[in-house]
Amino acid sequence: MKRTAYCGDLRKTHSGKTQTLCGWVHSRRDHGGVLFCDLRDRTGLVQVVFRPERADVFRQAQDLGSEYVVQVEGIVAERPAGTRNDNIPTGDVELDVESLEILNSSKPPPFEISDYSEAGEDIRLRYRFLDLRRPPIQRNILRRHQIAQRIRASLATDGFIEVETPFLTKSTPEGARDFLVPSRLTPGAFYALPQSPQLFKQLLMVAGYDKYFQIVRCFRDEDLRADRQPEFTQVDLEMSFVDESDVESVVERFVADAFSAALGIPFPGPVPHMSYDEAMSRFGTDAPDTRYGMELKDFSEAVKSCGFQVFAKTVAGGGAVRGISVPRGASFSRKETDDLAQWANMLGAKGLAWIKWPAGGPESPIVKFFKPEELQTVRSLAGAQEGDITFFVADAPSVAFKVLGLLRRRLAESQKLIPAGRWNFLWIEKFPAFEWDEEAKRWNAVHHPFTSPRPEDWEIIRGALEAGKWDPSIVDLNMVRARAYDLVLNGVEIGGGSIRIHQVADQNRIFNLLQIPPETVELQFGFLLDALSYGAPPHGGFALGLDRFVALLSGESSIRDVIAFPKTQKGQDLMSKAPSPVSDLQLRELGIRIQ
Repeated sequence: MKRTAYCGDLRKTHSGKTQTLCGWVHSRRDHGGVLFCDLRDRTGLVQVVFRPERADVFRQAQDLGSEYVVQVEGIVAERPAGTRNDNIPTGDVELDVESLEILNSSKPPPFEISDYSEAGEDIRLRYRFLDLRRPPIQRNILRRHQIAQRIRASLATDGFIEVETPFLTKSTPEGARDFLVPSRLTPGAFYALPQSPQLFKQLLMVAGYDKYFQIVRCFRDEDLRADRQPEFTQVDLEMSFVDESDVESVVERFVADAFSAALGIPFPGPVPHMSYDEAMSRFGTDAPDTRYGMELKDFSEAVKSCGFQVFAKTVAGGGAVRGISVPRGASFSRKETDDLAQWANMLGAKGLAWIKWPAGGPESPIVKFFKPEELQTVRSLAGAQEGDITFFVADAPSVAFKVLGLLRRRLAESQKLIPAGRWNFLWIEKFPAFEWDEEAKRWNAVHHPFTSPRPEDWEIIRGALEAGKWDPSIVDLNMVRARAYDLVLNGVEIGGGSIRIHQVADQNRIFNLLQIPPETVELQFGFLLDALSYGAPPHGGFALGLDRFVALLSGESSIRDVIAFPKTQKGQDLMSKAPSPVSDLQLRELGIRIQ
């Protein structure tokens, strides 16, 4: 027998035809001497029927257990009236089995292979090969495949060339920690697994491959969160002779194609643009969720002379008083507001003040410090309606942004203020190019040192270099904006990129500004500077986090549920037991001794 159809493909149009199916026994039921089994493969379920009239086949079927692998042949028939199952696509038909071959038995699985498993994540990851049989995980993996295929097709249509870049590369520890690979043939030397193909894709632009892409694995040795893995996949691309709008147009096209293919709905484009400063001012984050309101408001001017000294002194000291209003939040209990204040303290805020706006007038422990007209001004600025509550953070602007941005998201989720089924994409642009590291007393690149500043900001950089002064009180590089751009979906950054520096002199200026010693520059980036000196074109690129993008479209909170074989938050593979010790012989061959 050879398989002629997948389980999930059978329909009424197959009635009366002989079909051969292969799959796993999902469940078995004995109804009045007739055996019914649900047979499952990656396309879905179909009911197969074993009748006692075919004694040999029926006898075999009585031995079937959960997850047995079988091949069956029979005639497709419409189910009798009253027995149809509208919950599955094959619910109108069944296969009347004429022959059965048990290809393999199975031990009882440690958890139910179904849409709803109560097994903990550790047990699911220990038996990931079984977890991958579960329909929701299969749907995610198949959707991931569909998205990747559509992205490839879209970029190929746009004239991009898929090029593979090396996995064994040079360590450039300016970013996150590298995964290091010792070289047996060069004792004492190490390769690094790439955190991104950044330098190689720039070299491809120098080489004349003006439209490059690949769907590539990348590696970062960093502490893990729900949306991070030590190895991850990104859609990586680079283009020559372009500006920001050219790159963004290409990205929107392939994202739109993948989005529509995965969800079967139109892409909500064109994507709006927002500056970094506006995003921080309105939402407290550079990856804002614009599906709901509760935007941040600045009360500093309105409260600078009020009787509440916490607010007045903060403004006088150069800080800010910002806040958000929560619809219907006046119903919050004192315990709820106290819990939120404690949570804000843990995030670094000195406190979290609040004013409720019920019908009877404002309520709060701080109301007594305000004049009536001041309260009216505050309420007007807050946009608060009757029954709302306004929360305030009085602190350094960076602290206020951070705490209120996180509070906005927390309350939107807990109060169910996020509309279902809405997809809000957003471009964030004009990021700061540099940030001051107070501990190291130096400037760092916010993105990476190959990102070009905006043309009008080069004068600030040249001024800093000519002055030879790096202290932010003397040279304010916070004003320099990068030619960088991030793509945000529903409050999650799904990708980012920038226009690169393509001239050697400018690249050296940035290395000098970042106080990277010339010998370090030569050791780590000498090959890039050499390439740039041979006629590098203007170029820019982008990288989309494929795992994160698929997780969002699949409605999953963790990227582990859209990766076939993920690691735990400790970076462990519970199934294969990696990482694991290696033999003394392997270590001796590499010239390594474990302390």
